[in-house]
Amino acid sequence: MTVWDDLVGQEKVSAVLDAAARDADALVTAAAAQEPPPEASKMTHAWLFTGPPGAGRNQAARAFAAALQCVSPDRALGGSPGCGFCDGCHTALLGTHADVTTVAAVGSEILVKDMRDTVRKSFTAPANGRWQIILVEDAERLNEKSANAVLKAVEEPAPRTVWLLCAPSVEDVLPTIRSRCRHLTLRTPSVEAVADMLVRRDGIEPEVAAYAARATQGHVDRARRLATDPAARERRATVLKLPLRLDEVGACLKAAQELVDAAAEDAKQLAEEMDGKETEELKAALGAAQGGRLPRGTAGVMKDLEDMQKRRRTRTQRDSLDVALGDLIAFYRDVLALQLGTRVAIANADAGDALERLARGSAPESTLRRIEAISACREALDRNVAPLLAVEAMTMALRAG
Repeated sequence: MTVWDDLVGQEKVSAVLDAAARDADALVTAAAAQEPPPEASKMTHAWLFTGPPGAGRNQAARAFAAALQCVSPDRALGGSPGCGFCDGCHTALLGTHADVTTVAAVGSEILVKDMRDTVRKSFTAPANGRWQIILVEDAERLNEKSANAVLKAVEEPAPRTVWLLCAPSVEDVLPTIRSRCRHLTLRTPSVEAVADMLVRRDGIEPEVAAYAARATQGHVDRARRLATDPAARERRATVLKLPLRLDEVGACLKAAQELVDAAAEDAKQLAEEMDGKETEELKAALGAAQGGRLPRGTAGVMKDLEDMQKRRRTRTQRDSLDVALGDLIAFYRDVLALQLGTRVAIANADAGDALERLARGSAPESTLRRIEAISACREALDRNVAPLLAVEAMTMALRAG
């Protein structure tokens, strides 16, 4: 199993990254022998991975990081970097490699204070790996100050530093940054490719794998979660029942409250799993005895951790809501397909009765307006509108049609 096996439906991208990893090996070898670097190398110091949600941007970047850090002995015999088994590959894929730093948005933005240490580290030599790698998972969430910090590091990188930036589209990244990156576009994998991956890699039953892949329309991570988590399937089923409940104003407000509460519960569960562990680990690192007081001068550090955890809970709630809104858009897209008599594959075949009922009871124009209302709700959440207010406006618009 190589590191490229998880890149579902991205054969062209995998080939480009594999060639670049081979050339990166040659660059390291030439530097160690104090020889001039090879000409026409496919390796560069900054990469930009773009593609729709679920296409695997972060997975592609992490697989490339693993290939660059690969220490498999087979490479000396002409084997391809990225074996997937060696210590370099294993730790890079798990996110524990000392020379692979991952930056992800905790809240709605990546703040400059979250980037300072990372930018500083990017100018240092690798500690024990072959490259110093900085992976920014949410480059579209860099604010003006943090983006400028990244720009300075990308303009004049250290010789053995590689920046891997991930964003939905090229337009989400500053022109000055993207002009210094090699750009790779990932595409949404086919439903068949995702279903095959779930069966092959996760041991999912073919029927369940086909259902999850079809329901998520090629979104790899969501398909895996839907196939393996009964609670996720239950939440999706609840969301798909919502369009039939919006017959009165009171029902619209109740449905909105239930959606927001479910998202808040998701955020709470994640917080319970992560916050307590993080807090105890930080207290131990600061020298606090178990159950004892913190040393003087450490209150500010604990406050920073609490602020970060609060921002993460807010983002988790909004991300959970966004998943539900995506399911609703897919539902109404199926309604529209039935109304127009197209042969587009229905994503929500398990909700066939509800689809038929809504398709018969409304016009295509109403369905389009409902899809626009859901998109407007998503945009409002991106602008930090209060979730309940945004979702209530959406459910009322869905009722009006």
